[in-house]
Amino acid sequence: MAAEGGRAKPLAQSRMENFRKVRTSEEEMPLPFPDLPPDVVEMKVKEGSKIRNLMNFAMAQMELKGRRQIVFSGCGRAVTKTITCVEIMKRKLGGLHQVTKVRYKTVLEVWESQDQPAHGPAQNLTVHKNVPSICILLSRDPLDPNQTGYQPPEPRHEAGEDTLGCSSKGLKRPLPPPCEELLPKKLQGHCDHQPHPAVTPREPEQPRGSWTTTTAPRCNASSIRRDGFAPSLLE
Repeated sequence: MAAEGGRAKPLAQSRMENFRKVRTSEEEMPLPFPDLPPDVVEMKVKEGSKIRNLMNFAMAQMELKGRRQIVFSGCGRAVTKTITCVEIMKRKLGGLHQVTKVRYKTVLEVWESQDQPAHGPAQNLTVHKNVPSICILLSRDPLDPNQTGYQPPEPRHEAGEDTLGCSSKGLKRPLPPPCEELLPKKLQGHCDHQPHPAVTPREPEQPRGSWTTTTAPRCNASSIRRDGFAPSLLE
């Protein structure tokens, strides 16, 4: 164990900190699909590949050049991106037969030492890694449905539609259930038999700081008595 900053690290990890990766290469393996045409297009997906660039080239091969089959392959961290490209093409074209094969592939990594020796070349370290790999064949022509990894074609979805056949612009939220459905059954029966109290409207409150004015009754000159007072004022 090597100690650094008061923390112990494994010896192999402390040694690898002095190396940097300079080259990575994959083992060349034939495609696991028999009876493929010699000019079949293979899309080798890498970890740093851009999905937009891959799909532009692949769609041009299938639509403009009239290719009948295409293969997507990737290994390691590129497996997820490979599956994403396949699903995009199946969604856009539709009617494609699919065969998926999973296997392991050997990846060769070359690491170079950062500590340059005084005499002689730099020390290199070669690492062999076995990583999962995936190969997916998409074909317009029917394939053998009895082979392992076969998937039948899916219906084509138009632009703006999801897998449920609904337009993305016309989605509506379902209405919430009534209040009675949210209550337990015991409370529902109690609420059904109990009458609802009558609600009396409240009188509007007077704003603070305001004065209430009353209008005095009008009296005509004919209703004034001889003593000078109106009858309504004496009552």
